[in-house]
Amino acid sequence: MLAGIEAGGTKFNCIIAENSKHIIAEKRIATKDPERTIQEVSEFFHNAMQQADVELQSIGIGSFGPLDLDPTSPTYGAITSTPKISWRNFNIKKAIETALDIPTVLDTDVNAAALGEYLWGAGKGKLSVLYLTIGTGIGGGIVIHGKPLHGMLHPEMGHIYLPISSDEGAFQGICPYHGNCFEGLASGPALQAQWGVEAEDLAEDHPAWIQEAHTIAQALCNYICILSPQIIILGGGVMQQKQLFPLIRSQVQTLLNGYVQAPSIIENIEAYIVPPGLGNRAGVLGAIGLAQMAHR
Repeated sequence: MLAGIEAGGTKFNCIIAENSKHIIAEKRIATKDPERTIQEVSEFFHNAMQQADVELQSIGIGSFGPLDLDPTSPTYGAITSTPKISWRNFNIKKAIETALDIPTVLDTDVNAAALGEYLWGAGKGKLSVLYLTIGTGIGGGIVIHGKPLHGMLHPEMGHIYLPISSDEGAFQGICPYHGNCFEGLASGPALQAQWGVEAEDLAEDHPAWIQEAHTIAQALCNYICILSPQIIILGGGVMQQKQLFPLIRSQVQTLLNGYVQAPSIIENIEAYIVPPGLGNRAGVLGAIGLAQMAHR
């Protein structure tokens, strides 16, 4: 059996499973300070193993970040400059590994979700899968030939700069680091800051959604030109507004202007920019995918 943790800022989703279909136990644990949270996570896994009479071979963790994912770094496995003060510089990989005494793989929550979609969701059968979550923040992960992409750091797709209108009074974005980055312009809090109400309270035909679709499409065109993914999966709270999908697809085609001559964009974009096949379970099931990597 394998263990998975989707470690979020508000809750830890924990699971014991063999694969996406064969699930032994699951639990949601509220995110508190690191010591109490890890203790409750450890208790869940120990109790669940005892009740089901199984042993865990490995564990995968898809965590909020930023994370130090460089195996040569002295702080490998740590959450670094998070705004959650008590978790700053906390080594989540080492803590879980020590508590459960099993091999552990750590990656970002969005890379885990991308892996889940690659293995069992909308990206199954694709060689490269881009997953974006657009909600309280914006993050992205890409899986290429079964491996999440890392470089100097893990990708920070929510913080690419995007152009803003030169009109007087145009919204300038809310990111405290970059202002008009993708997250600063298109996240849930950005929508609230611009329009004065929470995103979920905006009417379906509100002009905010046309602007939001245009902003998202600008970002997607950058990712398409740089990464050339075979599918783009858009999750997160903002993307629960299903009217965004046709608007985004149309804007991507308009902005690319025929330059990318790929049938998936020109002829079949409805199957290219899609919601998660696993719904809100992409992250926790992706953590099981990470655990498979640890086992191998």
